[in-house]
Amino acid sequence: MGVFKSYDIRGIYGTEWNAETARRIGLRLPALLDARRIGVGRDARLSSEEIFSALTKGITDAGADVEDIGLCDTPAVYFSTAFYGLDGSVMITASHNPPQYNGLKVSRREAIPVGFDTGLAELEKSLAQPDPAARAPGCVRSRDIRKDYVAHLARFRSDLKGLPVVIDCSNGMAGIFLRDVLAPTGGDFRYMFAEPDGRFPNHAPNPLEEENLRALKEEVVRRRAALGICFDGDADRVMFVDETGRFVSPDLIIALLGEYYFRDHPQRLSGGSTVATYDVRSSRAVVEILKEMGADPRICKVGHSYAKKLLRDTRGIVGGELAGHYYFRENYFCDSGMIAALIVLEVLTRSGKPFSELMAGIRRYFFSGEINFTVPNGPRILEKVRGDYTTGSLTDLDGIRVDFPDWWFNLRVSNTEPLLRLVVEAATEDALKARTAELTAKIRKLSGE
Repeated sequence: MGVFKSYDIRGIYGTEWNAETARRIGLRLPALLDARRIGVGRDARLSSEEIFSALTKGITDAGADVEDIGLCDTPAVYFSTAFYGLDGSVMITASHNPPQYNGLKVSRREAIPVGFDTGLAELEKSLAQPDPAARAPGCVRSRDIRKDYVAHLARFRSDLKGLPVVIDCSNGMAGIFLRDVLAPTGGDFRYMFAEPDGRFPNHAPNPLEEENLRALKEEVVRRRAALGICFDGDADRVMFVDETGRFVSPDLIIALLGEYYFRDHPQRLSGGSTVATYDVRSSRAVVEILKEMGADPRICKVGHSYAKKLLRDTRGIVGGELAGHYYFRENYFCDSGMIAALIVLEVLTRSGKPFSELMAGIRRYFFSGEINFTVPNGPRILEKVRGDYTTGSLTDLDGIRVDFPDWWFNLRVSNTEPLLRLVVEAATEDALKARTAELTAKIRKLSGE
């Protein structure tokens, strides 16, 4: 696959794309976004400064101005785009990928994401054409967002006096703003790997891989902390472990976010929609609990551009994904790992329960997590499997989700990699093992393994 993905531009820097690619992309962005002012932020990867120089050279050569947001997390770029009324923005990051990768996350006005179907395909196609003529050059201006951004996040702060929390920043971008946000809460915070380092020397910046949570789990147990929090490389995703060191499936956190809005802070609904969104991989328990709280749960495709669009179109209050993205109407319908973490900390404190006990009330079923298969013929396998489960209730919004009374599964082709992704959930552990084994055998047989 090329560097133009479903949701962003991303690949191995220096091999799959380079500074010249970045310059040529920049030269086309003002026309694509109909923009005169474009915000640009970047992570701490070793290639980010070079990409910034090349990208902004292209943008300014096209006659547009650049607002240099500096080193920041991805949600800070979304915030800046909407809050300052910019015409568009780019975050230079490869999110959770290894150090040799880098990429671009592009947004329009109001932080509306640009995906492959909404502009990236057009951009990719235009790179095959000669460069447009340069115009009278724009300029680059620095924009210090710290005060405004921290004030925005502070709206979600609560009194956490004495609460012991371990936070792993993955040597990513969460460490830039997090202390300023959390210091007034009074919590007892232990920060791990908080210094941004694009080499990611301690572990890969992907908290969805449990191996990368090993140090956090050990520190939570050692310090007898109430919970552990881990951000990915650009801090748009967040994961949690309970006080025993057990990983909390990210989809279950959607139920806690629902509790914050629909039970603890109904005034924040502001008379608007009661929609809460979840992706096709989310536990059935999430839907049940949201309904019990008076929410209107809506299912969506996997991917931040789809999740944001659904939340915006429905004026929904909150949403989330199995990958650890959480979206908020109060955050311009964008994802923020920090806002999700602040809300979880408040809900936990209000409950007066250990985190493990709080989650036990949500974890109603047995869940496989996402299982990946490298296959050469994903769409064909999907169709074959679909034909074998015709008695269940089918949702084909993203791959297939087939629901039965006591179990369900979702099988879909990855939007970013040559993979087939499977999720299974069942009422009992034995049923989960049996159904997972059944589907795994079927997929492997169909793939020719």
